[in-house]
Amino acid sequence: MAEASEDDLDLGISLEVVATLVDHARAVQGTEVVDLDAEAETDPDTGAVEDEFDEDSLRAAILALNEDEQAALIGLALVGRGDFTPEEWEDAITEGAERDNGADAAEILLAMDNFGDLLAEGVAAFGLSIEDVER
Repeated sequence: MAEASEDDLDLGISLEVVATLVDHARAVQGTEVVDLDAEAETDPDTGAVEDEFDEDSLRAAILALNEDEQAALIGLALVGRGDFTPEEWEDAITEGAERDNGADAAEILLAMDNFGDLLAEGVAAFGLSIEDVER
């Protein structure tokens, strides 16, 4: 059985970007254990470990995406949450692009509980796996 690939399906955003954001969101929202010793730097003044994963950097990463990628990211989270099925992908993207309340994509996603997991579930709904994506 052939595995689905990003080439078979156009999600409007690369799986590598989604996987990186999933890791970042899970670290920020506390749903994944992050080995701070492996990648962290120590502040020479305070001796505290500086975590590269924080909400501000996650917000910046989301807002650095273009509008279509932001809509696809929200769409994936909505599919992952069960609001839409993979067959309703175009509707999910449309919903992700509509921001009636003036909220930006980062605000919308950060307001979702465990949105990193929702993104992974959204990708999984299309038969793909975030865990298999190289970062």
